[in-house]
Formats: sequence, C-alpha cells, structure tokens
Amino acid sequence: MISEAFLQEMKDRCDIESVVSRYVNLRKSGKSMVGLCPFHSEKTPSFHVYPDDQHFYCFGCETGGDVITFIRKIENLEYREAVEFLAAQAGLTVPDDAPGAQAASRERARILEMNRAAARFFHECLISPQGKEGLAYFEQRGLSMHTIRSFGLGYAPDGWNHLLGYLQQQGFRPEELAAGALALRGRNGGYYDAFRHRVMFPIIDLRGNVVAFGGRVLDDSKPKYLNSNDTPAFHKSKCLFALNFAKNSGGRSLILCEGYMDAIALHQAGFRNAVATLGTALTPEQVRLMARYAKEVVISYDADKAGQNASQRAIGLLTQAGLAVRVLRIEGGKDPDEFIRTHGADRFRMLLEHSGNHIEYRLASALQKYNVDITEQKAAYLKEAVEILATVESMVERDVYAGKLAETLGVSKENVLADAAALRAKRQGREKKARVREEIAAAHGMKDRVNPEKRANLLAARAEENLIVLLYRNPDFLKRMDNLIRPEDFVTAFNRRVYTALREQAIAGGEPDLSALGAQFSADEMGKITGLLHKTLVSDTLQEAHDCAAVLLKEQVNRRAAEQQDAQAAYDAIRVKKLEEQR
Repeated sequence: MISEAFLQEMKDRCDIESVVSRYVNLRKSGKSMVGLCPFHSEKTPSFHVYPDDQHFYCFGCETGGDVITFIRKIENLEYREAVEFLAAQAGLTVPDDAPGAQAASRERARILEMNRAAARFFHECLISPQGKEGLAYFEQRGLSMHTIRSFGLGYAPDGWNHLLGYLQQQGFRPEELAAGALALRGRNGGYYDAFRHRVMFPIIDLRGNVVAFGGRVLDDSKPKYLNSNDTPAFHKSKCLFALNFAKNSGGRSLILCEGYMDAIALHQAGFRNAVATLGTALTPEQVRLMARYAKEVVISYDADKAGQNASQRAIGLLTQAGLAVRVLRIEGGKDPDEFIRTHGADRFRMLLEHSGNHIEYRLASALQKYNVDITEQKAAYLKEAVEILATVESMVERDVYAGKLAETLGVSKENVLADAAALRAKRQGREKKARVREEIAAAHGMKDRVNPEKRANLLAARAEENLIVLLYRNPDFLKRMDNLIRPEDFVTAFNRRVYTALREQAIAGGEPDLSALGAQFSADEMGKITGLLHKTLVSDTLQEAHDCAAVLLKEQVNRRAAEQQDAQAAYDAIRVKKLEEQR
C-alpha cells in the first residue's frame, strides 16, 4: 500500500476545491461549494465540495469521496493511477512499494506505450512508398501534410502481421496486442493484425495519450470504419475525437461532428473547437465531458436522414445537461468536410453564425413532414410543435415561438400557449411521480448496485449503516461496540467490509480517515460510503449502537430459525421419499 504519510502530503498539496474547480464551475453556498454534477445530467446543482474536510458529495447521483475518488471517476483511472495523476500535479513521485496494487496500472501503461509505438508505425507507413494509396486518400480529401502530422494520421498495410511483427520486435507480446485491441486471435490460436489496408486515425485523450485507433477502408471491405474495442486504457463512450485540441481553443463553444474527417477538416479550416464521436451515437458520458469545456454546443451532423435523427437525439442529451444548443443546417453539401471543400471556410463560418437554436431546428424539421395546407396535417403539425414548445423552460421564449407559430399558421397564440402549458403540467406530474418512485426504491435498497444485498435485508442493512456512521464519528466507542457486535455479525458483505476497515483504523488509534479507504474500495463504493457518512442519525449515542446491534442479533436468530426449518423440511422430504420407495 502507498503510505499514509505520502497520501497526506499529496492531498495537502492538492486542495479538493482547486482540483474540482478545473472540471466544475463552483460557487459558495454556506460551508460548501456547489455546482452542476459532472457525473450525471442535471439542471439544478446538487454537487457539493466541502473544503473543510476535503471531500465531495452529489445528492443527486450519490457519488462522493475525496480528491482521489474524484480524479478516479472523472478521469476514469484506477486508484494508483489517480494517485500518480495528482502526485504529478503536486510535483511528487509515488513510492514504488505496492507491486500487487500496480498490476492494473502497469497493464494500462503498457497498452499506452504500445499504442504510441503503433501510431508511429502507422504514420511511418503512410509517408513511405507502401502508404501511397493512403496518402493519396488524405490528399484527395484536401488535407495538408501539416494537418496529417498534427493529427498523427497513418496507414495500416495490407497484410496479416505487419504491425504484429513490428511490435514484437519492440518487445511486446501478441497477447498484449490482443489486450490492447491491436491484434485478434485466429481459430488456430495464432494472432493477426486487427487493422489492415486502412487509413488510421489515432484517438488521443486529454493527457496526450494514444488510447485507441479508428481505421477507414481503402477498398470495398466491410466495415467501412473500424474502431478499437474497449480496453483497460479506452472506453469509447467516454472519449471524443480531437477534444485534446479543442479544449484549448479559447472559447466556451464546441462544434460536434459525426466523423473524424469532419472534425479534422474543420480544424484545418481554422475551427479548432471541433470534436467528433467515435463511431457510435452520442453518449451521456461524452455530453458531460463536453460540459467541462463548453457552455454551448453546435451540432454539425450530416444533412442526410440519419444525421437528422442523430441531431434530434443529441439535442435531448445536450439540453438535459444544461448546455445551450444550436444546430447547423448544411445545404449544398452532405457533411461539413464536403461543404468546406466545395464552398470554403468563409461560407461555413457564415452558416455557423446563422445557425438556429435547437427549438427552431426541431420546429423546422417537424414542418418538413407535413403539408400544412391540408387541415388534418396542419393540426398534426401543430400538435407536434406544441409538444416541442412544452419543453422550453422560459415563459418568454415560449411566448415568442407561440407567436411565430400562430402568425405562420393562422391560429390563436393563446391557444398554442394554453396547450403547451397543459402538456408541461402533465409532464411535470409524471416527473414528480417518477421521482417519488425513485425515492421509494432508493429507501428500500431496490436500486443499490453497490450493496445489492440491502433489498433482501433492509432492516439489517439500515442498522449496519447506522453502526458504520457511529463508529466513524465516535471511534472511542470501539471497545464498547465490540462488546455488542462484531463484523462477522453483519448481514450484508459490503457493510461488513466498510465496518471492518473503519474498525481497523480505530484499533490503530488514529482518527477515521475516509481517504485511507480509497485503496480498498472502488470509486462507486467510495461514493456509497461518503453518502452513508452524510446520514442523519436518530441518536449519535451508545444507545443507538445498542439498538442497532439488537436488530442484527435478532436477524441472526431469525435466519437460524429459518435455516433450521428449511433443513427440517428437506429432511422430512427425504424420509417421505424413502418410505414411498419401501412400499
């Protein structure tokens, strides 16, 4: 384990408010700092940072912990990797004293080293004679050599083991290539290159690491685009192509594209705030990633039907995260890359400046489906338009859009607003019921993924949680609590682990330290523990410990009685069966 002295020195240098502020806009609220949670979508801030005791907690998604837990969650790192990340910022070197704990960190580091070597290999292949077809493709798409070098673009040769052979010469084993999604295992047990005869796009994370690759075919092979599978170093739902460049673009706006080439073409044309998804639909994790660097997102998807559908879905995710959203309507070109090559950067800039907000886009898209000269279709369009207006939070904005609709279609503005208000009331009623159901489910442990045993052992689990809080707040209770209850008396495994860890801290004589638990528990488990420690007890006394211990001991008696009944029933069934066989 990493020594407590080192962890304390590191945390002294990495004040949690300062660290979190790099990712979340915080404002003072009483003794805490509050902001929008970076771990789930919300419009009302429920994410709190407590500078006094150096921890954070979100009352919305129940995520919490210390500065190490925060970095683990937001940077998607293992415990030791998060410590190394913070230590580097603090100018410290992590002691090399935990070989067992370093296994996951070493595997990830090995994959990153291998990816870096693979990126060099692909780029060298591209600019060599064997890469002339790949280079010609990029040149036909209008990319300069400067852009090709900046993005580290490459070419995977047409063969089965070019990369495999190269990386083996660099000291990497075939099994490592497979773990890093650079090689596949054949039916005969051998390995072969995952990417063949493709132009290659390195995917680089926010710290400059090559975490994965995307490849496009140069012939009629399928699939047209091939992306790395998830690995210990890469989760495609949590990454965005070119965000490593866009985060330094200087503004608070991002242009969201569908493909690598769109993002690269925009960067080359001077739009350095362009990013792209990684061959999948936009995810909530990617939205939260964008929200760390932008207040506004301009959707610049393809102009085809699939692009329009993807835009509609993206609007929902982005607005739910509290981001301002505009949508670029590209005429005269299927996608941003093609439009810029055909019409130039200045025309694209004009499109960007005149792009409408997402409400205007949704209303215009809905209108395309109807012929409003026909009464029935006019009514159908109005119904859909009112549903869109009902999602607008601002009364003033609803009034403006209702006025435009009424004027265009020759209907009453008051009726449009009344219908929108009625829909909003219905939706808010449904949302309130859903929240109540969620609260009931949470109270009964029905959605507790960290402690799944809680649902079947609700009374015992609640008593265990109270004992955990009591011991954390009153370590001097330990001897008397040991006379009442032992860890093995706990019913749920997760609570038993937490209580045992806190008990060991109390035995050692130190103050309870939430941070010291980080190496033993996952980031999600640390969030659960932090939530428990925010719990309000009926009584913060030894009598409460007596009462909770009594609940657990009664549960033990009940379980043993049930086990005896089950055993007796099984014995009786066997006797009956034997008697029947003897007849």
